[in-house]
Amino acid sequence: MKLRLVLGDQLSLSLSSLRDAKPGDDIILMAEVHEEATYVRHHKKKIAFLFSAMRHFAEELKSLGHRVAYVKYDCAQNTGSLLGEVLRLKKAEAVTGVILTKPGEYRLLHDMERWQERLDVPVELRDDDRFLCSTDRFQAWASGRKSLRLEYFYRDMRRDHAILMEGDKPQGGQWNFDQENRKSAPDGIEVPASFSIEPDRITKEVLELVADHFSEHFGDLHPFSLAVTREDALEALKQFVAERLCKFGDYQDAMLQGEPWMFHSHISFYLNCGLLLPLECVRAAEWAYSQGVAPLNSVEGFIRQIVGWREFIRGIYWLFMPEYAGLNYFGASRDLPEFYWNGETQMNCLRQCILETKANAYAHHIQRLMVIGNFSLLAGLAPKQVSDWYLAVYADAYEWVELPNVNGMVLFADGGLFASKPYAASGAYINRMSNYCDHCSYSHSIKTGEKACPFNYLYWNFLMQNEERLRGNPRVSMIYRSWDKMSESKKNEIRSDSRRFLTKLETAQ
Repeated sequence: MKLRLVLGDQLSLSLSSLRDAKPGDDIILMAEVHEEATYVRHHKKKIAFLFSAMRHFAEELKSLGHRVAYVKYDCAQNTGSLLGEVLRLKKAEAVTGVILTKPGEYRLLHDMERWQERLDVPVELRDDDRFLCSTDRFQAWASGRKSLRLEYFYRDMRRDHAILMEGDKPQGGQWNFDQENRKSAPDGIEVPASFSIEPDRITKEVLELVADHFSEHFGDLHPFSLAVTREDALEALKQFVAERLCKFGDYQDAMLQGEPWMFHSHISFYLNCGLLLPLECVRAAEWAYSQGVAPLNSVEGFIRQIVGWREFIRGIYWLFMPEYAGLNYFGASRDLPEFYWNGETQMNCLRQCILETKANAYAHHIQRLMVIGNFSLLAGLAPKQVSDWYLAVYADAYEWVELPNVNGMVLFADGGLFASKPYAASGAYINRMSNYCDHCSYSHSIKTGEKACPFNYLYWNFLMQNEERLRGNPRVSMIYRSWDKMSESKKNEIRSDSRRFLTKLETAQ
């Protein structure tokens, strides 16, 4: 009898380790284990989402006739680790081999590659082919290139899978409509409600468990309204396509106070744990364009996030791990501020994004990159601490997707392996793309002094401190020409304000 292990982010019937499973012949193991729930202090809502989705998936497997061994977190015999649970089941059953799909995190794969020695039975590690680009395909694409840029990878993926194509040309005559997708949201715009569903019996049991065992973890557990089954995840996708995709393109970078969801799809929860598959989401968006439900700039922008960015980031992760996790191009070392956990800061943009993260285990990509991430970069926060925070607080975060986004995009800690410049910005950008500044203690229009937006002087301070590494960057060199023209008195004000602010940050004032 073969033991087939299914992880919490592998909730797909098409999973490679399940593809040849015959009901009654093998046993499928799923386990809620302490080791995976606590290696970073995951958001309470993230744990509840995954445990509930796992339990629902186990019920689906049972309904198809499969024999499932499911270990709940509070089971008295639970060993607390995946290997421990495999060993425990092996002792109880006549297991002749273990089959599993490769995990999405290097630390787990590294451990699993040595399981055969511990288990004394064959262990078969199968590729995770739910992605559109295999790791081998990405490695071949990257081989010999002077630089790794999303745009060229994205075009190849469109060609490979015939997505938004007219023959060998892109629909609409161009590959990318990003320039059309940077509008700020006008006053009074109506944002449709995000998908939500009431917790069922299984989810309610999980919520009680999480409240009991993870009370010290970050985040709000209630209200809980995420989909936890494939059926409901498909409904969430359907609702997005019908109600929000039409305006997603225009306002995908926009932020509004009190509107955490905006016009985004919020399906990354479901994509990254396997309840949805990438190509079905892409085809749903293509259908919307063909039927006139959504314009091309929205559809292309949505598809680029899945076919381009998601696949590209995964390729980067497996291409450069494990060394990638330790990169620190700027030598940043400042500790993560306490307000990342409680939102208690006078900077309203950060307060809003952190409190929404606390409430929802979600923030959209501009909140993550250009508010929280931008501050992390400018304040010189230690990459490992920032990365662990992002991994912990977002319910769609797994290391394969989180780490390259943080080390590559947010912090430029990899020195530009795939990003052409650091994503640093002053308060002007946040004011342009949001209404956060209208409710802030600081002024985005004041450049220095006590009332100045800290982003304004921290931006120049960052450029000053990292001049040796950045001045030669062709996308940043023009900014240094502005710095060169600045008076010494203005530069000294920037230095002084930055020292004052960062000292207070370090002493939690």
